[in-house]
Amino acid sequence: MATTEPQGTGRSKGLLAAAAVAVVLAGLTFLVFDEIVVAAFVAILLVTVAVMAVLASDWDRHSTYEEREQQRNLRRKAKWEANADARERDRRRWEAHQARQTGEKGSDR
Repeated sequence: MATTEPQGTGRSKGLLAAAAVAVVLAGLTFLVFDEIVVAAFVAILLVTVAVMAVLASDWDRHSTYEEREQQRNLRRKAKWEANADARERDRRRWEAHQARQTGEKGSDR
């Protein structure tokens, strides 16, 4: 059975480099531009892009629909097998109840 956990959970070197560049550019923006509004806008924009890159880095590392359904099927099967005794007990009770009902209807005639 294949596992669905991602193989590498660490961040890539390219992603870390992009984050470092974003931090450096934000710092340079604050030093170079005198206008606080422009510097804040650029810094917020760079941080937003960096956060989006981090969140999107493992976008395609997930289990497929078929894998998830297979796992659900295995859980349902295990639960079904675990409850086999209870189902058998309920089936016997139902059959006994049906036999009593049939006996009562036969004695009413």
